[in-house]
Amino acid sequence: MKKPKPITGFRKFVKRHTPAINEVVREPTAGGVIYRRAQDGGIEILLIADSKGRWTIPKGHIEENETPRQAAEREIREETGLQKMKVGPWLGKINFRYRRGRSLVLMTTEIFLVAAEGLTHKVRKEKWMNNLAWMPAQEALDKIEYEDISKLILLSLKKIRE
Repeated sequence: MKKPKPITGFRKFVKRHTPAINEVVREPTAGGVIYRRAQDGGIEILLIADSKGRWTIPKGHIEENETPRQAAEREIREETGLQKMKVGPWLGKINFRYRRGRSLVLMTTEIFLVAAEGLTHKVRKEKWMNNLAWMPAQEALDKIEYEDISKLILLSLKKIRE
């Protein structure tokens, strides 16, 4: 049997200085892949750049007595200013986890396909965001920071074309 390597250097420092996790928090969230038709007939996707500059889709926490579909629509309105939309089919669920202090946060995000309607050029970002932009579908796929969301954008494009 191979003897395990001793913990040294940075790993030893982290192990000694990282507080133990004392709770697990579940956070249900919802959001959408928002699209519109460009003047040239192509498909554009609305993305936000979060506070760390990572491109993603609008999403947020599901409030008490709210369905994931209702939460997705509310969060899109709050985060983008888009008022008129049609929340379409459910695309899937993304699960991820991260550490917040002494808590392990297990986040589940329900994602819907959302057709932007009305004055789609009148979007505005919230203060905490770095950016908000309509992008051609391929550019959105290139900029998105999360592989799971990229896959759902690809699924969205397939559903839009059907």
